[in-house]
Formats: sequence, structure tokens, C-alpha cells
Amino acid sequence: MREHSFYYIGIAFFGMVNGIFNPLFFLAFQLSVYLMAEPLFASTPAIAFFTSLMLSTATIILGGIPAAIYERFIGAKDDSTTVSLWIWLACTALLTLPAVGNFLQIGL
Repeated sequence: MREHSFYYIGIAFFGMVNGIFNPLFFLAFQLSVYLMAEPLFASTPAIAFFTSLMLSTATIILGGIPAAIYERFIGAKDDSTTVSLWIWLACTALLTLPAVGNFLQIGL
């Protein structure tokens, strides 16, 4: 396995935890009901899955912005550096902090 794979696994894990256990899930779910009821045939499980996926994706994207700024600042041309992956992982973990309580209480 490549050395960067563990960073990507950690980033995906934090995104998954935040998508499923985020305290704002129900607020995002209500918004998704209005936006996605027609395309998803008003299926509550499909809308809940879409909401979770939307929160997970937003977590990963927002966590990657500081890492991208760092790579731009140092002028990295190729693959992500170890420092930028640490930044991405740390920012994603910080965004997941509100969901950690629910994750530890419910568990997987």
C-alpha cells in the first residue's frame, strides 16, 4: 500500500462519521426533502442517504481547502505532500468534532 493511502482512509473515515452522525443532519435532511423529493421519488431512505452523502462530501471538500492553499503557497506541482495530507486530515477531523459525541454514543 502506498504511504499516502492511510491519510486518504482517515480523511474518508472522518467524512463518513460527519455525514452520518452530524447534529445538523436533520436540518440538512429537511432541506433535502424540499430539493430532492421529486428526483428521489419522495423516498425517505434515499433522501436520508443523499443527505448523508452531501454532508460527507462537504466535509471532505472544506477540509481540503487549507491543504490546497498550503500546496499553492509552497508551489507543489505533483502529488500531495505529507504535510498537506496532514493538514487535510486535521481540518477534516476538526470539522467532525461536533459529530464525535453522537458517534461514540451510538457507535458503528
